[in-house]
Amino acid sequence: MPQRHVVAAAGEIAAGGRKLVNVAGREIGIFNVAGDYYALANRCPHEGGSLCEGFVTGIARSDGPNDYRMERKGEFLRCPWHGWEFDIRTGQSWCDPQSVRIRQFAVKVEHGEDLVKGPYVAETFEVKLDGDYLVIEV
Repeated sequence: MPQRHVVAAAGEIAAGGRKLVNVAGREIGIFNVAGDYYALANRCPHEGGSLCEGFVTGIARSDGPNDYRMERKGEFLRCPWHGWEFDIRTGQSWCDPQSVRIRQFAVKVEHGEDLVKGPYVAETFEVKLDGDYLVIEV
């Protein structure tokens, strides 16, 4: 059964951003693509480069000469060593999608109070503001 690891606060990785983390001896890149989070192994399957440190880009499309456009901006990761490109959402290689892909890890956003709930409850007291004085009812 996989173990769960808290790696970052959700607001820590802005849309289009990433964070490299080390989990159980593995380097993993966490990517925020338009509000969705993806986790990829930081190792290019081509020659082992630090893939998650590469350039995040889109894909160029063309309907003919002198006609091109960028699509799916921020959804592709280019290895800094040799330029191999991978779809961040699926892990598939754009160069050889049938046989090459990056290892992916499941990412979930969970509320902090759901992650750590202890059996202990502190005693609390109601506090009211009365004019310029704080009043505690015991």
